[in-house]
Amino acid sequence: MPQSTVKSSGRSLLKAEIHLHLEGAAHPDLVRRLAARHGTNLDAFMRDDGSYIWSDFTTFLQCWDRVAAVISTPEDYADLVEDYLLRNASEGCFYTEMFLSPDHVALLGMSYDDLLEGVVEGYNRARDKSAADGFPIDARFIITCVRHMGPEKAVGVAKAIAARPHPLVTGFGMGGDERMHSQKAFKPAFNIAHEAGLICTTHAGEFAGPQSVIDALDHLPVKRIGHGVRSIEDKDLIKRLVDEEVVLEVCPHSNVSLGLYPDLASHPIKKLMDSGVLTTLSSDDPPFFSATIGKDYDALQALYGWDDMVMEGFTRRSLEAAFVDDTTRNSLLSRLKTV
Repeated sequence: MPQSTVKSSGRSLLKAEIHLHLEGAAHPDLVRRLAARHGTNLDAFMRDDGSYIWSDFTTFLQCWDRVAAVISTPEDYADLVEDYLLRNASEGCFYTEMFLSPDHVALLGMSYDDLLEGVVEGYNRARDKSAADGFPIDARFIITCVRHMGPEKAVGVAKAIAARPHPLVTGFGMGGDERMHSQKAFKPAFNIAHEAGLICTTHAGEFAGPQSVIDALDHLPVKRIGHGVRSIEDKDLIKRLVDEEVVLEVCPHSNVSLGLYPDLASHPIKKLMDSGVLTTLSSDDPPFFSATIGKDYDALQALYGWDDMVMEGFTRRSLEAAFVDDTTRNSLLSRLKTV
């Protein structure tokens, strides 16, 4: 598994990320504490050095599930959200969107209300601590259905979320194994969420090719595409992304670690940008890839020699595409240096 050797520059450059799987963001130190809390043995999925054990996309998903199973109570979720947001704040990230999966926590005996109780508590604690530290942060939550659990389960998630709105829950999306089912099969679930006022995104163009992005744009009410990097393989799709101003939630270290590209220099993010596609930077499941949002920013800046204005462009595009109201968006954008 590739290891990142770039150290984050801290708060010198303001950052934002809009593609993060909450359970996949659990730092090994936190997972150890939660495992001790619940008497869980970590040997099957964590090495002594704290790295997670997996070798390809299938085993990554299996390891992800094992790590996520350690996070099993509202208290655990509160600790996870607080820990991650404060880690992000230490690297200059002042806005984060997190994917939450009610279907996953249901397997652990938790309800959606339990999940929401935990993440909101963690958000409030991190917000208060970061404000006291002089670096206020904000965050929102995107509820996701799990693709490999099927379209019917997705409809159930969408209905449950639509029936219990929350001001911090502003989006709906889909994660899971992109190789299963079609985007169109999930249209009923996305329509329910969209009609309830939730803004939508979906994973596509990662392990499936550019046709998966086309299918998402054709059938789902999405404003953004999670990953979407394989769009570069279809010039007509690139033109459509530019014309329709579709935002890609790009996660470079994730793509390299999972074997889509051999290294960052082979990643298509620069080609996407040069083609006029709106790109953002996020970390996806950072501790699984020995990454952080700061390292994603810094690695690309070092690779291409981009100045801070170019890097701040990623932050600006993330905020412009964020699932927030215009008042919040303008407040966040006002913190950036460039106009």
